[in-house]
Amino acid sequence: MKLQLVLAVVTALALLPVIAGVAGGAEGRPLEKATFAGGCFWCMEPAFDHVPGVVSVTVGYTGGTKKDPTYEEVSSGTTGHAESIEVVYDPVKVSYEKLLDIFWHNIDPTVKDRQFCDVGRQYRSAIFYHNEQQKRLAESSKEALEASKRFKGPIYTEIVPASTFYPAEDYHQEYYKKNPVRYKFYRWNCGRDERLKELWGKEAGGH
Repeated sequence: MKLQLVLAVVTALALLPVIAGVAGGAEGRPLEKATFAGGCFWCMEPAFDHVPGVVSVTVGYTGGTKKDPTYEEVSSGTTGHAESIEVVYDPVKVSYEKLLDIFWHNIDPTVKDRQFCDVGRQYRSAIFYHNEQQKRLAESSKEALEASKRFKGPIYTEIVPASTFYPAEDYHQEYYKKNPVRYKFYRWNCGRDERLKELWGKEAGGH
């Protein structure tokens, strides 16, 4: 009897990670993922990090062909990947539409294959959708932005299917917390916040 009880407990404990991965949201509902590219991933992470309902933000690489790319490889522009963030969120507490709104106000959608001072395909802006609903909402948000005539030129932000996301090296995770002085200098030197204010005014993202 004791052996059966021990086995039952061990089995239950072994299943906990599986259960947590499937149903980690409010009322046992599953968490969802949103994946965005907006230039330097150091600067995109803090925009989502403290949003109520966001469980985690991971910086990494996606949209390319190289398996397990390194930062140096992605930075060279030869892998096809973009510096990106993967946001795990509870859809009961924060909507995908809200995440899209945060995304738009933290990027420059008027330029192709670059963001602020970073130039190259690896710094493109993109929304990587995980299902048809995300695709529809992303396209609707882009269409609404185009219809608003806020910008004179076209919007270059891509909306494409999500592919394998490769987390970046540990030293890139929460870089803005680990290296606040270097992060703030880089962000200022890149002119990110100044340009965001030009584009979005009082609605601009930034930190």
